Amino acid sequence: MKKTEKASEIPFLLKMLEEGFFKKAWHGPNLRGSLRGVTPEEAAWRPSPPRHNIWEIAVHAAYWKYVVRRRLLGEKRGSFPLRGSNWFVRPIETSEKAWREDLALLDEAHRKLCQVVAVMKNRDLNYAPSASKIDNRTLISGIASHDIYHAGQIQLLKRLRR
Repeated sequence: MKKTEKASEIPFLLKMLEEGFFKKAWHGPNLRGSLRGVTPEEAAWRPSPPRHNIWEIAVHAAYWKYVVRRRLLGEKRGSFPLRGSNWFVRPIETSEKAWREDLALLDEAHRKLCQVVAVMKNRDLNYAPSASKIDNRTLISGIASHDIYHAGQIQLLKRLRR
């Protein structure tokens, strides 16, 4: 590499995304790891009526991965598979099939987000999408942090229930 060339930040950002979601990391459980082994009944449990459950947190994380991907691509709202935004009442039906479908939604949202980030260029990272004050670098690192934050919440909910 020439002295004037700058190393790409993209591999580092992808590493952050993967560690926050499913790769082993120093900080403990990542989002997908915190969901491993959770049953539909555990996922549906609430510490009190107005509080979110694990299931809702998982779908919320999928939604925000979708939002970040959409912003990175400059797409308009409206293509998330579920109606609504941010928080989705879950479960609609407490079944293994419904739980697995929502976990698949989360996995797919993560995969699609990583695909978009993988083809970005360093110069794209300083760009703030239209109607946003937040640049792409901050969006990507923020969604990785979002996963870790919610992984901690899920760990706490699992312990409260048991």
